[in-house]
Amino acid sequence: MIEFLMKDISCTYCKETFETESSYYSHYLTVHNSKSPSVKKILILGGGFGSVSVLRKIEEKFRDNDVEITIVSDENFFLFTPMLPQVASGLLHPSSITMPIRYFCKKAKFLHAIVDSIDLQQQLVTIQRIFDNKVHALEYDYLVIGLGGKTNYFENENLENHSFPMKTIEDAIAIRNHIILMLEQAAQTGNFELQRSLLTFAVVGSGFSGVETIGEINEYVKRSVEKSYPSINPENINMILISSKNRVLTEINEKLSTTATRYLEKNGITIMKNTKAVDSDEDSVILDSGGKLSCATLIWTGGIMCNNVISELNCEHGRNGKLVVDSKLNLKDFTNVFALGDCALIKDTKLDSFYPSTAQHAIREGNLIAENLNKLINDDNNLNDFSFSSMGNMAIIGNKFGIATIAGHNLSGFSAWILWRMYYLAKIPTFGKKLKIAFDWMVDGLLLRDVTLIGSIKKKTIHSININENVPSIKEQLISQS
Repeated sequence: MIEFLMKDISCTYCKETFETESSYYSHYLTVHNSKSPSVKKILILGGGFGSVSVLRKIEEKFRDNDVEITIVSDENFFLFTPMLPQVASGLLHPSSITMPIRYFCKKAKFLHAIVDSIDLQQQLVTIQRIFDNKVHALEYDYLVIGLGGKTNYFENENLENHSFPMKTIEDAIAIRNHIILMLEQAAQTGNFELQRSLLTFAVVGSGFSGVETIGEINEYVKRSVEKSYPSINPENINMILISSKNRVLTEINEKLSTTATRYLEKNGITIMKNTKAVDSDEDSVILDSGGKLSCATLIWTGGIMCNNVISELNCEHGRNGKLVVDSKLNLKDFTNVFALGDCALIKDTKLDSFYPSTAQHAIREGNLIAENLNKLINDDNNLNDFSFSSMGNMAIIGNKFGIATIAGHNLSGFSAWILWRMYYLAKIPTFGKKLKIAFDWMVDGLLLRDVTLIGSIKKKTIHSININENVPSIKEQLISQS
């Protein structure tokens, strides 16, 4: 919005220049921010791959259009989730895979708030401001719902209380801190059973998230013990992957799954197939066979479910409470409302199944929605249909070892590992972040992984702020100054 030209501020709308920020904002509020009823309002909910993809595309398409764009997210950053396990293992810094959503907002307004409810009939979305829970209603002409899911514990409070999820940046940081804490405690005991229990790490879920997580922490723990914890017996390290299926990584073909299994087992990871974790307590997980597995660290990647805002929405729902959408990604009976990502059930007519909720699919869904929004605002109702054939899947499962299936061809080992890194590094949105990640990867083989334990960080909660209602608003003050 603002371009600084030496000491002057230039308005990007009319190119008029101003000597002070207050005079510029007064001009902007009175001249360019007076929205007429004819100005279309696009509201985007969520800050994941799908929502950010929509935002970036419509920012380009409506750069010169008088359209109001707002994006709402309960986090003020976009998280690059494919690299989340590498934060848990200390390979990457949390800031390397997070980008402020405001970075993408060239024209759009960003609101850091929680979506409380959606009224499709009234075209209203109710949000709560983060710091004081103040409720605010937003009107929209077009709505994009990209609210991600939440971890599914299958209504088991013990599993929820005694395990670590692997979905957010906070989860990854918590797992890393807990791993270091277990190493520190294990280094101080000479009791074999206690040390083995402290060094038993169990991951529930054998999809991409679970397999990549166990692979990363296995390398992190063993490298750290070798270099930094001489009092720990490496034989006491116990890595366990619990799979409810008869093989790991059911998203890929059986041959590649077998390759992954062999590699994991070769590196000391025990895979428990056809096994479900049904309960847990502080230091163990209970299996459906009736067995009890002693472990001080339980990581849960057992599934995702829709959040309450989605499940309570007054429209048609499909499996797992997802929103049923048509080929245009519209909600049924609501042509001005789109849904994508984890919360949408999208039919793949070619395979007579449903599209998976992956980052690559969410990005393509976001691109299509942006195209259809552009058509609707330009009074073109001939919307495009969503169709996407995935080129394949990739995963890093250990030190310089990956697996990939690309256009029907299987790759494994170092070549797949390099391919994964090249592909996902290219997808990082900013050059600065790319540079930081590439540097961390480069020095990882030369330097020790950091085992600094960062304690809990104090947060200040503000429930309310007393204000003088008689004081003019910021907008009124700026106008009066001009």
